[in-house]
Amino acid sequence: MKNLGIGVIGTGFWGKNHIRVFSNLENVELIAVCDIDHNRVKEVADKYKLHSYSNVEELLMRDDIDAVSLCTPTTTHYKIALKAIEYGKHLFLEKPMVSNTDEAKRILEEVEKKQIQLMVGFIERFNPAVQKVKTLIKDGVLGEVVLAFAKRVGRWPERIGDVGVVKDTAIHDLDIMRFIFEQEPKSVYARMGNLGHTLWDYAQIMLGFNAIQTGFIEANWLTPRKMRILTVTGKEAVITLNYLSQEITIEDYEKQRELPHIWEEPLVLELKEFVQSILEDREPKVTGWDGLKALTIAEAAIKSARLERVVGIDQKTVVNQRN
Repeated sequence: MKNLGIGVIGTGFWGKNHIRVFSNLENVELIAVCDIDHNRVKEVADKYKLHSYSNVEELLMRDDIDAVSLCTPTTTHYKIALKAIEYGKHLFLEKPMVSNTDEAKRILEEVEKKQIQLMVGFIERFNPAVQKVKTLIKDGVLGEVVLAFAKRVGRWPERIGDVGVVKDTAIHDLDIMRFIFEQEPKSVYARMGNLGHTLWDYAQIMLGFNAIQTGFIEANWLTPRKMRILTVTGKEAVITLNYLSQEITIEDYEKQRELPHIWEEPLVLELKEFVQSILEDREPKVTGWDGLKALTIAEAAIKSARLERVVGIDQKTVVNQRN
């Protein structure tokens, strides 16, 4: 099997993680990196013995690069992604895929024209604890599920957060709610504001799914301690998972118990899926359409906060964005 030639665009906090993982994956040849910071990109390139560029187009012109991973600030994604698509490169876009739904729709149109693979970086889909919880729900361990509550809080991110806490941070949980409930929300009510930054830095979001199921998300860039928690409540049991430790606790009528687990790095599993989807010529498990749907819900939440009322989410608009 031919190795997949990879280039990473953006060598900041998260880009360095992509470079580390790609450099150790099978069937991958990490070829080049790009960043506008000349010193940073040279340091990374020297460490991993890669070609380095400060001009994106120079990297994209290389015939030996089949795919690129885009880890730059969100507001730069649209322009760089279109250029990568123009050069026919398969594309991994860190979340949120772009700044807004109009940009996302254009990206998807261009991807369809070029017949290339696009994957969006919803890393929690590849967290083994999330996969286990979804299996427990499908197996009926919780009984009928009524609520999923996500808490994703901590200080201002080490990487650049340039689109506010909803699209940058809470979007992980918007995607996970869709993933575990296997349906689209019908309505959203949100409150948000900014206490320490010019961008929105805290949000509480309530999602209405069917007549029974509700999703609630708390996200901020304010609290001193980093927490990544998901609790799912059913008629028969309650499950709590810690995204960071991958610990899962089940509490039912009789007792509370912790499930055994082996920690695995979600980013390794995620980027491995990206590589395999290209080599096997199939859609990745998380597509650009998932990115668009999450952005659609995020923008409805922002609208709700501005209007201070419940906002309906047009099911035709969301569901028709490719099932």
